[in-house]
Amino acid sequence: MTEGTGHRRTVLVAEDDPGVRSTLDQLLRFEGYRVLTAADGLEALGHFERERPDLAVVDVVMPNLDGLGLCRMLRRRGDRTPILVLTARHEVGDRVAGLDAGADDYLAKPFATEELFARIRALLRRTEAAGGTGALAVGDLTLDPEARQAFRGERGLDLTKTEFDVLELLMCHPGTVLTRSQMYERIWGFDFDTTSRSLDVYIGYLRQKTEQGGEPRLIHTVRSVGYTVRAA
Repeated sequence: MTEGTGHRRTVLVAEDDPGVRSTLDQLLRFEGYRVLTAADGLEALGHFERERPDLAVVDVVMPNLDGLGLCRMLRRRGDRTPILVLTARHEVGDRVAGLDAGADDYLAKPFATEELFARIRALLRRTEAAGGTGALAVGDLTLDPEARQAFRGERGLDLTKTEFDVLELLMCHPGTVLTRSQMYERIWGFDFDTTSRSLDVYIGYLRQKTEQGGEPRLIHTVRSVGYTVRAA
């Protein structure tokens, strides 16, 4: 299932190989995404002008306008749509060129389907958390994804990167119980060992820091299921 807030996410696939393009189209539709396809960068640019895809999966080597040219053109226009670049090139220089052109992530061919889906979900989550509403709030707990700052009332919280990521994930879904496997996949990746106790350790750290001043608990355990954040 796709993530979002009540609508199907639209993914634009720009790929000149008809076999790869068709396969990606079918896989993404099966996952619940709405899919637009383009055989080159110019056709992809037309989709951007007519519609507003939530994310673009773009091959580097395409006729007429290649993937890096498409990225540069969109960024010059101020379009911040997340872009995942696909390429058969494995050299570090090629990856750097893609990111410098404005791509948000990079995946070398051949790739595992589940890794592609995980990268797409991560980019969509990042966009959802950072855009629109700005800071997230549950009770007197606030979190600013762009500034990567968190506060309990007026008290700033000194969080590590992983602590922040765990708290952000929970606060993007207030009142929703996230299972342990969901949280492991979204924070550490789909292939992480879910028998690890890492998540429990970080939840413990977050509780210590968010309840340091004796404030009511906001991060709750749902036994045998997972965790949720809700106002006391």
